[in-house]
Amino acid sequence: MRLTEEEQSLVSRRVAGLEARTGTQAVAAVIGKSDSYPEAPWKAFALGAALAVLYSTARSLIAHDWEAAESALQYAVVVLGSGAGLALLAVLFEPIARLFTDRRRRDLEVAQYAKSLFFDRGLDRTRGRIGILLLVSLFERKVVILADDGFESRIEQDDWQRLTDRMTLLLSRGNATGALHAGVE
Repeated sequence: MRLTEEEQSLVSRRVAGLEARTGTQAVAAVIGKSDSYPEAPWKAFALGAALAVLYSTARSLIAHDWEAAESALQYAVVVLGSGAGLALLAVLFEPIARLFTDRRRRDLEVAQYAKSLFFDRGLDRTRGRIGILLLVSLFERKVVILADDGFESRIEQDDWQRLTDRMTLLLSRGNATGALHAGVE
């Protein structure tokens, strides 16, 4: 789910209002993914193949089907087809791909992406060191708020965490625009 032009315009106006009110430089961004996660289809293939072998073996044992040549060919078709099918689903559907990506890796990739964007946008070079990044990463369902050193004595860590939690809750409900609005407000 990407933001519409109208939603982008509204977020931009709210960011401009935040900057005017506080003197900070802010960037609000929604991204699709923080990384490509090429391992997801391979893990899906492996699971699909393993489940197919389990199914085929159980079926053969129950039916007492011990004819080796025919069974081996059937096993190969079922195993490879199931693995390929699940791998294709992981490529086509993000919720399935998310099942095959490690949560810690997703968190790490979003944090790395946020830091890179923070520095790329020059938020570390603002007067008073009061740059701030609000990042929503859709695939990972993760919100990151990065604030420069100038906020250290102004806003407590618990306040940042409450804001991040609120934004994450809105994102988990499919409301990326609402998450950004909550962060900017």
